[in-house]
Amino acid sequence: MEKVKEFLKRKDIEISLKRYGIDALGAMAQGLFCSLLIGTIIDTVGKQFNIPFLLSTVATIAGKEYTVGGLASAMSGPAMATAIGFALKCPPLVLFSMITVGFAANALGGAGGPLAVLFVAILAAEFGKAVSKETKIDILVTPLVTIATGIFFSWLIAPPLGQLAMWLGDVIMKATELQPFFMGIAVSVLVGVALTLPISSAAICAAFGLVGLAGGAAVAGCCAQMVGFAVISFKENKWGGLVSQGLGTSMLQMGNIIKNPRIWIAPTLASAITGPIATCLFKLEMNGAPVSSGMGTCGLVGPIGVYTGWVNGVLDGTKSAITAFDWIGLLMVCIILPAIFSLVINAGVKKLGWVKEGDMAL
Repeated sequence: MEKVKEFLKRKDIEISLKRYGIDALGAMAQGLFCSLLIGTIIDTVGKQFNIPFLLSTVATIAGKEYTVGGLASAMSGPAMATAIGFALKCPPLVLFSMITVGFAANALGGAGGPLAVLFVAILAAEFGKAVSKETKIDILVTPLVTIATGIFFSWLIAPPLGQLAMWLGDVIMKATELQPFFMGIAVSVLVGVALTLPISSAAICAAFGLVGLAGGAAVAGCCAQMVGFAVISFKENKWGGLVSQGLGTSMLQMGNIIKNPRIWIAPTLASAITGPIATCLFKLEMNGAPVSSGMGTCGLVGPIGVYTGWVNGVLDGTKSAITAFDWIGLLMVCIILPAIFSLVINAGVKKLGWVKEGDMAL
């Protein structure tokens, strides 16, 4: 057993929740951002402003035509797997082999590809790391083992994992349609909390394909956390804190949350209020890339995802037009209401003596 532990340590193979549930999951979201999400934004810009170059076919592969944005989106599997490999500290030959692994896992995982990529990429990366530099023909052995392991597990577990992710996502989305009030609260709070925790809410939303009303509730929850912390900590952190939390991430407050968990009350209660407002009053749907559902106001990706869904709906005829009510709902749910509710609730929490000045200083 000691020899096994020594081997794993030497190979930097750390079997832990942090390495797989935080580092790998967070990296997967970055891979999605740099492929599927950016590709979706490029396509939306092309359609909205009628830019010929972005609308025209730049490549035809196996009879399928791709635009510039389409090519970026098509690389989501390789991007996710490579990002995961980087987070797991893979040596070069393993890291580069993850491109093939990601393509296979995403393709065989279907609509639930991101979840399949997460599991398969982790397995392939660790097997590749285990054999890396153990032979004199490393240039052949390491890529061969990494790719073979990745494709084998893609064949074995990617389809059922993909189906499981699709099923869970469908259950959440249908439940939100049937019970928009209660599910609006649940989805908003849970995804919002995940955004602030050192895990990836974006990757979770992508893995389960959360769109529609459930996606709208997720956007509401994430925005409530980011905007909420940004405004209630303004006295301590000024404009720099407002921007870094409001457009960056509320995860910056994790250290302070550990010291005083009560600072989390205001943004979380705000998300519990804005969630059902999004689903019941404004009928806010996020029909862009699912990863956008878990991004909140980070780079305004959440609102941009909602807008992307509107544009696509108008183009395919499922939505007649983008109305003033749509814009009002988006602004209220993503920015105005989270700020107001968080400030009011936090004032009450301060009066109770649970939170004091300086508790949220970055």
